[in-house]
Amino acid sequence: MDFDSMNVDVSRRMNGALDALRREFGGLRTGRASISLLEPLTVAAYGQSLPMNQVGTIGVPEPRLLTVQVWDKGLVVAVEKAIRESDLGLNPSSEGQLVRVPIPPLSEERRVELTKIAGRYAEESRVAIRNIRRHTMDDLKKSEKDGTISKDQHRDYSEIIQNLTDDFIGQIDHTLKGKDDEILQI
Repeated sequence: MDFDSMNVDVSRRMNGALDALRREFGGLRTGRASISLLEPLTVAAYGQSLPMNQVGTIGVPEPRLLTVQVWDKGLVVAVEKAIRESDLGLNPSSEGQLVRVPIPPLSEERRVELTKIAGRYAEESRVAIRNIRRHTMDDLKKSEKDGTISKDQHRDYSEIIQNLTDDFIGQIDHTLKGKDDEILQI
C-alpha cells in the first residue's frame, strides 16, 4: 500500500467535503446580494432543468439588488418562478428581459434560523470528514492484518490521518463561524 497516494486521496476527498460546504454556504441568504445566491437555482427551460447562469447573466448592480439578464425572452417567467419557488424568500419582478430581485433585510428570527441551517450544513460536512477517516482507518487496519504494513506504520499513518481530520474539522468550524458572523451582521 502506498501511503503517500492514500494521503493525497484522503486530502482530496476531505477538501471536496469542505468545498461542498462552502458552496452550500454561498446559497444561504444574508442581508447582502451575492451572485452565489441564485447560481444553485435551476430553471425549467426547453424541457429540462438548467442552472440559472445558463439562461441569463446574473449581476449585482447594488448591495441589496440582484439582476438576471435573461437571454431568451420566453424564459423570463420561468426564471421568476424558479426564484419565487426557491426557499430564499425572494420576490422578483421583471422589466422586459431583465429580472430584478431585491434582497430585503433579514429579520432577527430569520437570521437565527439561517445560523441553524448553516450549523446543520457544517455538521453534515463534519460527518463526511469523519466517514472518510473511518474508511481510511479500516483500510489501514486491513493492510496491517494482511501484513502489508507494520504495526508501527499503522500507528504512524493513523496519527497522520487523525491530524488531517482534525485540521479539516477546524477549517469547517472556522468557515461556520465566518458565515454565522456574516448572517448575524446587521
